[in-house]
Amino acid sequence: MGHERSLTQVKFNREGDLLFSVAKDSSASIWYSSNGERLGTLEGHQGTIWSIDVDSKTVLCATGSADLTIRLWKAETGECVYKWETSSPVRRVAFSPDNKKLLAVTDKVMGSKGAISVYDINYDNLTQQKDEPSLVIETREDATKVTIAGWSAEGKYIIAGHEDGYVSKYDGQTGQFIQTVKAHGIHNEEKVVSITDIQFAPEDRLYFITASKDKNATLIDVDTFEVLKVYKADAPMNTAAITPKKNFVILGGGQEARNVTTTAESQGKFEARFYHKIFMDEIGRVKGHFGPLNTVAVHPDGLGYVSGGEDGFIRVHYYDKSYFDFEFDAERTDRVMANSQNQAAVAN
Repeated sequence: MGHERSLTQVKFNREGDLLFSVAKDSSASIWYSSNGERLGTLEGHQGTIWSIDVDSKTVLCATGSADLTIRLWKAETGECVYKWETSSPVRRVAFSPDNKKLLAVTDKVMGSKGAISVYDINYDNLTQQKDEPSLVIETREDATKVTIAGWSAEGKYIIAGHEDGYVSKYDGQTGQFIQTVKAHGIHNEEKVVSITDIQFAPEDRLYFITASKDKNATLIDVDTFEVLKVYKADAPMNTAAITPKKNFVILGGGQEARNVTTTAESQGKFEARFYHKIFMDEIGRVKGHFGPLNTVAVHPDGLGYVSGGEDGFIRVHYYDKSYFDFEFDAERTDRVMANSQNQAAVAN
């Protein structure tokens, strides 16, 4: 299942039965996640679609494109109900957890510094949206351009990743800058440290994972803004996700496409990598793509994950029993101890 050009983002709806994908071929697709059947396409953009998101009720989805527009679609019919014009390419779109707002990251190009814009979503009349954003967070003087952004729990904060490896926190209502932390560019000597992805903990959105071109991913607490964990890889990372149910994170990336014209799949390092979230050890890799992984999304129920690659393919993976049974020794010991304490308590 796939597109004619490289994938840019894949996303599950809240129930996990539908999969939304966008690519550089200017059309978005909606698929049944269970069997990979294409439900329909969203046609209308004139350029690469960099990002897609779907609201928590699967009523609306939004796309952001290099054609300087954000489009709002009815998920059920594929009808485009609204189009916002922007001054530069849109690199990321994201609905707030309550669906009332849509965040958009616009790119830095000549004459435009790039910004995070927030639009109010009117569900009462879908074709009547306000043209102007209700909030614009301009790039700070002391910061590099924002490459990626998302909402924390209840839309309290907007978390943004920057080109120089910093992550910033802004107030979700006022857009006021709160704090920043250098998450990338400090773990090794890599020169390119741009943050490529931010995904939140599926259960509560109280912490998030970042992926970066510096070959690392980090886990950061939303409130304290402390870097909790660092996952080290051996190739630039384009995407990272946190799995529900199990304490794992999934990283995806690979060498730049232009650098691997003569190398085999294994040398490009085009695998999805699984790390233990707590112990930070790599525990496995899944092969399959013939180019870098650009985007990974986890099934909301923890049943599997989806990856989208530079090769134009979407790969849907469902876990087998061994995945759910896998435990570290420390985890097994904890479980046995907890069980024996419970039994002792029952006996008393």
